[in-house]
Amino acid sequence: MRARSRAWLALLALALLSCSRAHSSEGQGQGGLELLELRYQSLPGQVTFAELAEDLGYLAPIKLKQVGTTISGPQDIQSVATGDIDFGLAFNGAILKLAAAKAPIKAVVGGYGVDKETFGGFYVLADSPIKTPHDLLGKKIAMNTLGAHSEFMVREYLHRHGLTPAQAKQVQLTVLPPINTEQALRQGQIEVGALQFIFRDKALERGGLRLLFSDYELYGEFTAGCYVVNKKLIAQAPKTVGKFVEGVSKAIEWARRTPRAEVIARQEQLIKKRKRNEDGSVVKYWKSPGIAGRGGLIADKEFKVWLDWLIRDAELTPGQVTLSDVFTNEFNPTTQ
Repeated sequence: MRARSRAWLALLALALLSCSRAHSSEGQGQGGLELLELRYQSLPGQVTFAELAEDLGYLAPIKLKQVGTTISGPQDIQSVATGDIDFGLAFNGAILKLAAAKAPIKAVVGGYGVDKETFGGFYVLADSPIKTPHDLLGKKIAMNTLGAHSEFMVREYLHRHGLTPAQAKQVQLTVLPPINTEQALRQGQIEVGALQFIFRDKALERGGLRLLFSDYELYGEFTAGCYVVNKKLIAQAPKTVGKFVEGVSKAIEWARRTPRAEVIARQEQLIKKRKRNEDGSVVKYWKSPGIAGRGGLIADKEFKVWLDWLIRDAELTPGQVTLSDVFTNEFNPTTQ
């Protein structure tokens, strides 16, 4: 009996070790990569730079495995922190907040940004009585998630125009998927809708909307969000992380130098090819990468501005977060 138990335990240990190695050592022997598969959550109807990098062959032999969908950056990087996925994408302010909570994450390359062509705006109906920040008191503003990019922009807009914290709390922030925001705005279910990037252009094409303010007006050109990985992944699979960052970096620059029509066509083909029963019509409104740093390089200021903001708003304390613990460019082969 004891002999059989020992044998069973030995087999179980081998099975567990085999399962572990399936994820941690699968890629050994192919360029020294520790992993050949990276798990992630997709954004419905959109093509991210990681997906574009895979489609262009920049990640090979690494393959991406979609294990779900998300419209929330904070949720995405929380899944990275818990180990449910290998990389995620979120607004830099949200990354800072999670890092301040001692989550084992690190930003490694830019993932999305803002410029004069690619930006997020806050829109009202053309005949809306809302003209000034004070007109927002008691009104509903819809955005994709709370605690991320859009909420930071609203709060900064109100702060810059002198609204007190008590007044700012009277502005009602509500969550809606980006694909539903335009319809809710036109039907009067909300007074203001955060329409970002290609969703914005699709809505504006139909007319009847007016821009109240935008993130580009507030901050100009900047890399707004980054790809994040777990620090354990960096320690256990540094070559894989390096390959991932290199691929994303190349995809960003490919999109920057390639004619717009060709970039759009590539995204449309990719959406059709992956067969996820999603509406890919918004990709035809793609205009630019939006990422400020060449190849997705991360600048200190792209995190420091939010760190200072969080300290000013008493959400973090001075010294609570060190930027070198939050992001790194060590895996990015691009130089400015």
